[in-house]
Amino acid sequence: MSKIIIAIDGYSSCGKSSTAKKAAAYIGYSYIDTGAMYRAVTLFFIQNHVSASSEKEVAAALENINIEFRLSTTGLNETYLNGLNVEDEIRKLYVANKVSEVSAIAEVRHAMVAQQRKMAKKRGFVMDGRDIGTVVFPEAELKIFMTADPLVRAQRRQIELMAKGEITDLEDILKNIEKRDIIDTTRAESPLRQAEDAVVIDTTFMTLDEQVDQVILLADMVISQKLRG
Repeated sequence: MSKIIIAIDGYSSCGKSSTAKKAAAYIGYSYIDTGAMYRAVTLFFIQNHVSASSEKEVAAALENINIEFRLSTTGLNETYLNGLNVEDEIRKLYVANKVSEVSAIAEVRHAMVAQQRKMAKKRGFVMDGRDIGTVVFPEAELKIFMTADPLVRAQRRQIELMAKGEITDLEDILKNIEKRDIIDTTRAESPLRQAEDAVVIDTTFMTLDEQVDQVILLADMVISQKLRG
């Protein structure tokens, strides 16, 4: 079967990662969570007191960061930072509050893009993030841009945190999301934007299964067209 690259970009808490994971599993593709990569870098910066404004400290830190994804015994894709499982830690709000600032650093983005391209040397994968269809893989056969109402996104994020035992005020989460939106869309290096040939999916009133079904349908259409030549 002819394999393609599926690039899913969009705002935080729109369901990108959850949708990408399930769609990849259904199609039989690999899944690469770029958002987790930037969260892992942010966690490293926090733990090692790396100043985001110091080019020297950032460069030194990036030389000591190794990120990989491993499947758990239950089949979940988990993030490892320098050999340690950080999947739960990188999802906490204190990391989320800093991730847009760290991911806006040009050196960080260059380093992560290089790792992402290395991870995806072969076609047949789903990758989600902020600049996958515009910068990392502009040649992707299927580009999707996901969006949703900010309040709905905050409510979803709160439910995720509660499931992990972290109680956070909805207003604080909403402020974090709005702050991240501004930083992500206005940063100088690889800002979040919709690729011209991307299919927009507004997930405000969609269930996760509906989102996954939509991505699978689009992927099937593109793969069929590719097979027909």
